[in-house]
Amino acid sequence: MKNTKVELVPLTADDREQFILDNQWAFKHGAMVEFGERDNHIDSDGEIISRKTIERSIDNPQNETYRIIVNGKKVGGVILKINKDTHHNELEILFVSPEAHSRGIGYGTWRAVESLHPETKIWKTCTPYFDKRNIHFYVNKCGFHIDEFWCKYFKPDRDMPDKDEYNPDEGPDEMFSFIKVMK
Repeated sequence: MKNTKVELVPLTADDREQFILDNQWAFKHGAMVEFGERDNHIDSDGEIISRKTIERSIDNPQNETYRIIVNGKKVGGVILKINKDTHHNELEILFVSPEAHSRGIGYGTWRAVESLHPETKIWKTCTPYFDKRNIHFYVNKCGFHIDEFWCKYFKPDRDMPDKDEYNPDEGPDEMFSFIKVMK
């Protein structure tokens, strides 16, 4: 298993716009690989993850936002929600530029995240049902377990991502929820 050496660098204000665009492209690329241009999982703005969702995640004071750097080049990003009281933390967003896929960058990033927060008891994350690459990554590479499958038959008691903006006619309405117990 590749474990590429990555550096996590806090997001700077002058890189914010490119971070958002890179994030949207990475997820849109995944949908296009799975469904092609006919994709009905892309929202009205042509994105899997809305700008509003990404901005809300970046701006949340509980969150930490990093650029993934490999050999001095920006190749992705990660947003972590850190709960300093419970140590039940969330990986809100992790993306690697499609041009840098299959080089161990995602796994190297995950190892760096775990090292950054060794106090974590539980990590949680989620991904759209159609993104087999992500499902494989979280389960087979990073050691997460599927916790729930959110769909029309099951909505969790807690808030889902984008609950306030949820529109079943836009974006993926079926998601896998993952959990990784650390301690």
